[in-house]
Amino acid sequence: MFNLGTVFRFEVVRTLKKRTFWIMALAFPVVIGAVFGIVYFSSQATKKASTNAGNQKFSYVITDQTGLINKKLVTKLGASETKDQQAAISAVKSGKIDAYFIYPKDLATSQVQIYAKDAGLFDDGKYQDVASLILQDSVAPTVNPQTTAILKDTVSYNSTIYRNGVQFDGIKALVAPGIFLVLFYILIAVFGNQMLTNTTEEKENRVIEIILTTIKARTLIIGKILSLLVLALIQVVVILVPVIIVYSLWHNQLSLPNLDLSNIPLDPIHIGVAVILFILSFLMFTGLLIAIGSAVPTAKDASGFFGIVVLLLLGPMYAISLFFSSPDSGIVRFLTFFPFTAPVPLMVRNAVGNLSVADTIIGITILAISAVVALAVAIRIFQYGALEYSRRISLKSIFEKR
Repeated sequence: MFNLGTVFRFEVVRTLKKRTFWIMALAFPVVIGAVFGIVYFSSQATKKASTNAGNQKFSYVITDQTGLINKKLVTKLGASETKDQQAAISAVKSGKIDAYFIYPKDLATSQVQIYAKDAGLFDDGKYQDVASLILQDSVAPTVNPQTTAILKDTVSYNSTIYRNGVQFDGIKALVAPGIFLVLFYILIAVFGNQMLTNTTEEKENRVIEIILTTIKARTLIIGKILSLLVLALIQVVVILVPVIIVYSLWHNQLSLPNLDLSNIPLDPIHIGVAVILFILSFLMFTGLLIAIGSAVPTAKDASGFFGIVVLLLLGPMYAISLFFSSPDSGIVRFLTFFPFTAPVPLMVRNAVGNLSVADTIIGITILAISAVVALAVAIRIFQYGALEYSRRISLKSIFEKR
């Protein structure tokens, strides 16, 4: 094992020198930045167009069958009333006026009819806005302000929630332990393929034959696993630092939510459990991918299995609502304790706070055993599959050998 340090340094330095490593590491924050940029400029353009549309003046007449419209308001807005509906509609068609609104006698059962000249797909909404504004401003003085607030659903609420006698904010409590679930997703997205091909590239170019003349297969694979752990941490830092910098400097310009991290609850138990689950899940995931990469002759053959592993690990997210609403249901308990699907349910339920002490112990034990077994199997497959260039290695043939 004295060559372990040599293998570790070689793998880390070699990977850090690759352009693809930095491209994959930086791709995530760049994509996120691009998405937020598109959203920002789109919202700004929409807001500007909406403001321009609201400031546009157009000619219109109305027919009031309700008796609710304020005549002075209509005159102030530069509009007029008419009782000849057909003449008004014909005036819109001929372009003499821009719009014509008919307010029916019973607004509860009938629709306000709007006839208008086309002003463009986006600007056509201004006619309904103005028709609604006239109606609201006409009846607002006759209605109690409190009744108006209730009907417009503008009443604000302030809820104070307690858990075990202490004020509790469920959303904020999700943040700290939930970060590790996000990191797990990021590592799978940007680092999974590298873990898969880490053990196949030497096989494909036949360099493994030379390496194994001086280094034992066990030492080589353990060094690769340790290097993957360090490289994963480097990628996490590379991904998070640009995101934090962009948020700190431009979150107002990009209309990002203003997060106050000073009052985020830091429960050491839940955070500690999240860290353990994250490490064990990552080790199990690494072991699975290294085992696959060691069992097949080329990276192309290995890529076919990558989707299956990702589906098993991330598939439970489709049932995420059950983790909140029905944590004791059979399907949730199966996903929580089945080794290949356990990481996501365990981390989500730990963040939510409905993972009992017994379930936590069972889940950690299952993940720990699974991680050890996955890494042990990966090492053994690599020992017997490192020099296999033409066919996949079966588990039966691996464990039959001494």
